[in-house]
Amino acid sequence: MPDITSSPSSMSEAGNQPTRRSSWAEAAAAADVAKLVTSVPVPNRAPSSSQGTISYAPQAGADDVPPSLPAPTDTPAFRRTRPTTADVIAETPMPDFISSPGLFVKEQKPRPVGGLRGAIYNMTGGAWNMGPSPKQRQEDELARRISRQLQGSYNTAVLSLKGGIGKTSTTVGVGLTLAEYRGDAPCAIDANPDSGDLVERALGEGIYQQSSPRTITDLLETIESIDSLTALSRYMHHAGRLHLIAGEQDPEVSDSLTAEEYLRIRKLISAYYSVALTDCGTGVTHNAMSGILQSADNLVIAAGYAVSGAKRARSTLQWLASHGYEDLARNAIVVITDKDEVSSRVDKDAIEEHLAGICRELIAVPHDRGVADGDLVTLDVLRPDTRRAYKEIAAAIVDGYR
Repeated sequence: MPDITSSPSSMSEAGNQPTRRSSWAEAAAAADVAKLVTSVPVPNRAPSSSQGTISYAPQAGADDVPPSLPAPTDTPAFRRTRPTTADVIAETPMPDFISSPGLFVKEQKPRPVGGLRGAIYNMTGGAWNMGPSPKQRQEDELARRISRQLQGSYNTAVLSLKGGIGKTSTTVGVGLTLAEYRGDAPCAIDANPDSGDLVERALGEGIYQQSSPRTITDLLETIESIDSLTALSRYMHHAGRLHLIAGEQDPEVSDSLTAEEYLRIRKLISAYYSVALTDCGTGVTHNAMSGILQSADNLVIAAGYAVSGAKRARSTLQWLASHGYEDLARNAIVVITDKDEVSSRVDKDAIEEHLAGICRELIAVPHDRGVADGDLVTLDVLRPDTRRAYKEIAAAIVDGYR
């Protein structure tokens, strides 16, 4: 009889059919398979996204597994620990597209304007961009400060104790500069009790006389009925984007503006303009002055290089500090306009040093015929140094709005 245990594939003599494996042989084979499966190591942790491999903890009987035996890939344990695409995406840090757009686009240098750098840029069609010069970067920084967005409405009063030292020209020059760089139009109010000429300096006397010369007095007479910017504009004059309210020209009523009336006008202006300049005229004791100082957010004190002008600027700051306006005096901007070229005997540096120690900032406006003549003030005819001085004043004013 053939040995069916050693030759399971032998055929039977009777029907040439394969013989069945004995039950004990089948049990032994099944035991061998079970031993092989249970000896396969089981993963003991989820794969790390940083390593990208799976480590296996040795289990009982793992030493019997041949080193060349591959790990199973369809067991439940493997399926539970294998990272999915969603897991990989979730664990991968994503760039912030909003705050860091430069991760995908190289930052482009600003275009140089003027000078050697600008010439090279234009000649090479932009292939050589050396970036802006230090001077241009300073100009760009001034423009950024002037154009800063504001929350609310602010008022700057421009005053002095002496006439003829550049107070009104400063108001016009700074107002036009604010209008050039700010997204919202500024407003300038002529509150000079001595027949102020703010609008004439901004428009030219001929144009002002040809227009309907409505004044601050006319505005007060109908102020209760004004409920829109359109209605208010009927009482405004426009020098480009600078809007102006003319002062009273009749000497009999020019000094009649009271503090309460000014505050009413200031309240109306604050509803439509974020920046206002008030030309106060000379002196600090006229009727409207208490209302102006009460509503002012900062001050510009006009001064000159003449010894008398410097002394009066100091007297103005001392008066303010001793009458309850310490903050306005401490944060004031002193503007020295070289309107009348003084003799060489005057030490300009000593005057600047003296006044700079009692205010927040001191800015000098150089001598310029476009300012000194006392006529129309336009930015186009001013010297570059004068325009820069007005930009510095405008930036200092907006810096003071907190």
